[in-house]
Order: sequence, then C-alpha cells, then structure tokens
Amino acid sequence: MDAIADVARWTGSSRNTQPWRFIVLTDATTIRELAAAGMPQTRSLTTASAVIAIVLRVDESDDVGQAYDDGRAAERILIAAGMLGLGAGIAWVRDDVRPTVGRLLGLTADRYVRTIMALGHPTVAALAPKNQPGKARLPRAETVFKERWPES
Repeated sequence: MDAIADVARWTGSSRNTQPWRFIVLTDATTIRELAAAGMPQTRSLTTASAVIAIVLRVDESDDVGQAYDDGRAAERILIAAGMLGLGAGIAWVRDDVRPTVGRLLGLTADRYVRTIMALGHPTVAALAPKNQPGKARLPRAETVFKERWPES
C-alpha cells in the first residue's frame, strides 16, 4: 500500500497544485460502510481488501482542474496496483453520498472525496478476459491517425 500511495502522491497535477491527499484504509468494517453508503457506484468496495480515498479541497473555482487531477491520481493507482499483481477499481462518490463518506473518514468541512479506489487480490474470474481477443478496443485504424484527420 505504501508503494501505491507513493505512486499516487507523485502523480502530476495542474500547476503542481497537488490538490489531493490520500487516506489508505484496510479496516473491513469502514470499507463495507463506504460500500453501503454509495451503492451502486461503490459496489467494488464490497469485496475490496483495502481502499485509497482521494481527498480533495472544496474549491468550486477549480472544480474542473481538481476533477482532472483526481482522475490522474486514480489512473496511476490502477496502473500501480496492476504492476504489483493486485486488482483495482474505481468507486465514484455521488454528491448526495459525500457527507456520509466525509463522516466515515473524519473529513473536515473543507474536504471531500469524489473517488475511492478499491484494491485487492483478483479472483480467477476477474483475471479472465472480458472480451474476445481483439474486441476490447476499437481497431487502431479507427482510432489512430497520422499527420491529419482522415478524409471521409
């Protein structure tokens, strides 16, 4: 968890503001309470062994920038977990759930959580391909172009 948290804290941010802070949780009771609070968006927390909550400042003047930086940190947590052989998923915290999540995590009024990263050991089923080979992504010819946008 320390390695994953370090990857998260080294994530780039807009103007190097580093708006995020991270709460690492391994207490199963709290993790399950977080899961119950925001269903169905938090269902990945129901089986998580650990989670990392990405904590942001309440700052309506920079909501878009913080959302971008939150996403950057979340993506890096996903990559770091995968490199360590762990499964990871994103649990999104709806606006109406944020006060409950804040209470469970002991946040002050100037902080909130938009994203909670679920972490754990993947099951055999989770490791199985979700799509047939070659079907998970659009073909390169439809998504990557050289020099110019293709003519129609």
